[in-house]
Amino acid sequence: MTNVTSLCAFFDNLHVEYGSEGIISAKGDVYSFGILLMETFTRKKPTDEIFAGELSMKYWVKELLPSSLMEVVDTKSLNSGEPGYSATRDCALSIFQLALECSEEVPEERIDMKEVVAKLKKIKIRLLYESNRRT
Repeated sequence: MTNVTSLCAFFDNLHVEYGSEGIISAKGDVYSFGILLMETFTRKKPTDEIFAGELSMKYWVKELLPSSLMEVVDTKSLNSGEPGYSATRDCALSIFQLALECSEEVPEERIDMKEVVAKLKKIKIRLLYESNRRT
């Protein structure tokens, strides 16, 4: 339950900063937000030494998911032995997918912040529902 509680706190903090009550700033940098999501859940920075040469954090995440989630996500964030692991894993995969949608190379292909907030709310609701079903 610790992971679920931490993820819910993460969603609550995002809600305050990125769209409280449906008011979204048009100035939000969706690309940077996608990278921030990846940094948060991998606990890596785009400048880490493993991303040398042609390998970027975004490419690394995209290539390893969904089959190698445990190689991508910070192991402290996702404990396979914990109750509710399946819901937490699905949540993490959804967040990484959202991060990739935010960080599309072509700006017109990125989703806008209203969509980001809506998707984050859906992920949170699904996580809470699945977690409550298992308890």
